[in-house]
Amino acid sequence: MALYAFAAVLICWVGWGYQMAFGDKFIPFLGQPDVALDEKFLLSRTFVGYLPNATMVYFQFVFAAITLILIAGALLGRMNFHAWMIFVPLWLTFSYTITAYSIWCPTGWLAKKGIIDYSGGYVIHLSSGVAGFTAAFWVGPRANKDRERFPPNNILLMLAGAGLLWMGWTGFNGGDPYTLLLDIMFFGKPSVIGAIQGMITGLVCITPAAGVVQGWAAIIMGILSGSIPWYTMMVLHKKISFLKHVDDTMAIFHTHAIAGSLGGILTGIFAEPKLCRIFYLVPEWEHYIGLLNGFHDNRAGAGFKQLGVQLLGILFVVFVNVIMTSIICVLIRLVVPLRLSEEELSTGDDAIHGEEAYALWGDGEKYESRHDSFYGADQEIPHSTKSGGAGGQVEMA
Repeated sequence: MALYAFAAVLICWVGWGYQMAFGDKFIPFLGQPDVALDEKFLLSRTFVGYLPNATMVYFQFVFAAITLILIAGALLGRMNFHAWMIFVPLWLTFSYTITAYSIWCPTGWLAKKGIIDYSGGYVIHLSSGVAGFTAAFWVGPRANKDRERFPPNNILLMLAGAGLLWMGWTGFNGGDPYTLLLDIMFFGKPSVIGAIQGMITGLVCITPAAGVVQGWAAIIMGILSGSIPWYTMMVLHKKISFLKHVDDTMAIFHTHAIAGSLGGILTGIFAEPKLCRIFYLVPEWEHYIGLLNGFHDNRAGAGFKQLGVQLLGILFVVFVNVIMTSIICVLIRLVVPLRLSEEELSTGDDAIHGEEAYALWGDGEKYESRHDSFYGADQEIPHSTKSGGAGGQVEMA
């Protein structure tokens, strides 16, 4: 699902998506669809900074692809792959481009109001969290046995992935150790999974504020992002019936929607005008001011206005993603089922792809696959390569 999303988004992005998100104004919340493949366009200067459009197109493509991949995290374990193939281009076109243009494009309506979302707390994380949760509602839950017990496949590999993620994110985060403390306090053991969850929520929270808040504010944001999403996931999720009803496989709603919203609100509280000047190269840079600095500089009105714009941005992103994701899911299920059948869920990857993730000693093979061998379906496989026993497996290896 992740590989397909990354590949499909690139084609859609250069075909029409980039211009809809960052091109000439079409309507207040969307740009005009157009290709981003012409040499003259790609080598000309982008709308901000001194980079060529080619660099910006690819940079923003990765953001768009990551957003779809995060949505996949809420749908793992039961979504029909054919439905996912349709969902990706539709959601990119009719949901992601709207929020990206409105918030990041200089002519977007929220950008004009002065919203601060430096690196995607709203456009990526809040969008993916809300869209993933909404899509999970329409797709339906996993099989009961998967919901009851869903341990990580390999915690050591998970730690390696977390390290690569943090290195790539390059953000400051204080949520990780605080989440460890909460796991110790409530469950008696420092959970590695909980620590990684805290790392991610901390990185998500600082994303909209990266570069525009002081170091001490970043630490406070890390502490809050390590505790508030933890509380919504570990406590509120179990008490609110609607949250329990929706099967969000990887808890994308809590780790991305809640943490992203928290980051946006805290940005409206802690944003430093002098730091905003570095990133928002407009004459009105003084208007970007957090509430605390507004009180300090006797500009409380401007601080409340900034906080109000941040809250307005949250409402807009939630509204767009709930409506558009619901429409897309309803339309797709008119063509193909959104959810795999119970038989396919019981079989797993082999039923969907004709392949197993772990083909160890021939276990779990329920469907014949033409991908198993370079021999034709009607050809007899030489005895030395047959996999009927341990010796054959070693010989094949």
